[in-house]
Amino acid sequence: MKLLGREQLEALSKFQGEDFLTTSLFLDTSKNRMSKKEIQVSFKNLINAGRSRLGQLSLPKSQKNSLFQDLDKIKAFCARNLSTHNYVGLALFSCSDRSFWQEFNLVKSPRNLVIFDRNPYVRPLSAILNEYHRTCLLTFDAKEAKWYEIYMGEIRLLENLTGDVPSKIKEGGREGYSSKRIERHRASRVRDFLKQIAKTTFMLTKNDAYDWLFLGCLDEYRLELEPLLHPYVQKKLKARVRVKPNDSQGKILKEALAAKDLLKKQEKEEIVERFVTEMERDGLAVSGLGYTLRKLNRGEVQTLLVARNFSKPGRRCPRCEFLFEDEAVCPSCQIETNPYVDIIDEAVETALNSSCEVKHLNPPSQLDRYGHIGAFLRFKA
Repeated sequence: MKLLGREQLEALSKFQGEDFLTTSLFLDTSKNRMSKKEIQVSFKNLINAGRSRLGQLSLPKSQKNSLFQDLDKIKAFCARNLSTHNYVGLALFSCSDRSFWQEFNLVKSPRNLVIFDRNPYVRPLSAILNEYHRTCLLTFDAKEAKWYEIYMGEIRLLENLTGDVPSKIKEGGREGYSSKRIERHRASRVRDFLKQIAKTTFMLTKNDAYDWLFLGCLDEYRLELEPLLHPYVQKKLKARVRVKPNDSQGKILKEALAAKDLLKKQEKEEIVERFVTEMERDGLAVSGLGYTLRKLNRGEVQTLLVARNFSKPGRRCPRCEFLFEDEAVCPSCQIETNPYVDIIDEAVETALNSSCEVKHLNPPSQLDRYGHIGAFLRFKA
């Protein structure tokens, strides 16, 4: 299954093996950088490292057996499928004792990892999804409009619309009267066509919940169309690209990806800038692991900010599901907390399941000065 959206991530994060741990494996399978043999060797080394680490874990025999079975299943799966795998990354999740198995084909290469923990390790998947915005690109002129979906480096034609607009004329009748009348008629037909375009754009962006809208058109048509767009659509309008309806899909995709890269860079710079501003004025932001976990536990987080590849062990209450850095006993429930390999992953899962945004920031950034983790808050208690 291809990793496509947040819904898949939320469903995966809800799996709990109860008394049994889950094995999560991530493998870089990019054939642009490695040969098939090198990928096979990387996988073999990953499995061997996992077996070695598993042998040293102090776990009940039943738990260990389940994890060894996970590794056997993963090894068998890759023996069947790795040579024909056509994506740049692979993620596998298994909890044998609970008959749980999930696989994802990835469009971005992950770090090679094998993790044994109480639930699936979703953080690398969240980081990948964070890199992509589902985009609707509209390119049009006075006679034709086309809508494309741009997502995860691929392009797909969504809709095509042709307008009944007469061509421009160069000469008219006596004193230009006929030409003016025809041009007024043409302008009216163009406006009717633009209204159709605006209506179709609203339906497409509403039904498929696109994050961004790009326009490819002449300035004269853009200035006429934008006031006709629904306010919901106008908020999604992010960029203009130099494309026309009759351009090839290859050219349209290339221009769209260039615009998306620039927007993503600007977006992350603005996020960090806003975070620092909020921190300096003691506003709606917190930083550091302890404070951020506390706000997550209270449901006060709106957007979680995490430095990519930052990880720390921690603990979680099995009853109230609160997250902690090192509390052995939950202050709320007064019961023993469970250890987790990476409490940052648990924080990401909690944020996703609480309808929070999660932003993964590439270091170095100013977030590093604030403990590599922070959050924007919904309100200040």
